[in-house]
Amino acid sequence: MARITASVYTSHVPAIGVALDQGKTHEPYWQPLFDGYEFAKNWMRQQQPDVVFLVYNDHATAFDLDFIPTFALGTAAEFAIADEGWGPRPVPKVIGHPQLAAHIAHSVIQQDFDLTLVNRLVVDHGLTVPLSLMFGQVSAWPCTVIPLAVNVVQYPIPSGQRCFQLGQAIRRAVESFDDNLNVQIWGTGGMSHQLQGARAGLINQPWDQRFLDRLISEPAQLATLPHIEYVREAGSEGIELVMWLIARGAMDDIAGGPTVTVRQRFYHVPASNTAVGHLILENS
Repeated sequence: MARITASVYTSHVPAIGVALDQGKTHEPYWQPLFDGYEFAKNWMRQQQPDVVFLVYNDHATAFDLDFIPTFALGTAAEFAIADEGWGPRPVPKVIGHPQLAAHIAHSVIQQDFDLTLVNRLVVDHGLTVPLSLMFGQVSAWPCTVIPLAVNVVQYPIPSGQRCFQLGQAIRRAVESFDDNLNVQIWGTGGMSHQLQGARAGLINQPWDQRFLDRLISEPAQLATLPHIEYVREAGSEGIELVMWLIARGAMDDIAGGPTVTVRQRFYHVPASNTAVGHLILENS
């Protein structure tokens, strides 16, 4: 059967993609950040996943205020790179896994989650920046990708508890798929940041670090955190962190399995105007 072997968590700051694409990774401002992902790239080469189930949020490219799905699952065979106003990023197109995506859709909907199924989807920096950070600059992504776009832009947005429960449903769906696949689940976005208003530029390092602690050691309790605390402590865009709870909910320990192993933990301030967090958790 297919199995989720690990979860990966990372910020998806658009300026990171620009720095990569423009060859700025060794500049003094950017090098400490990219050095923090060297372990991840080596680890990925060893793990060689068949599929990455990648949780991200769209930034008004595939969706806008005319159409706002809460959870949108990409079921296509491939996904084009979006033009976010300055041309598509110079990265490979994303190849999907329609068979597993369709199976997950059927299983998760039968578990009473309402998904929007998207058969044609362009993907923006929310998805491509994590791929670049974990795989580097490549001519083709080394695995297939199933995108799950979560609405964390326009209220009402899903609660942390709902996201955590969805992760559990995704794990059950993956494990009921017959093919022998190494699947990873990634939660992206965050960490603390606010892009507008009187608190623009807000970064709360102690809160971010506590979030990482709790994501590792007490995820079920963390999932009960109300939206208002994310907004108050991590800024208006810090609410993206509920997407990390989808990935965390899919890990074996949540279903009574062994404790997860922390393979990597990294935190850096700033990247543009955002705090960057990164974790790798492995199932036993």
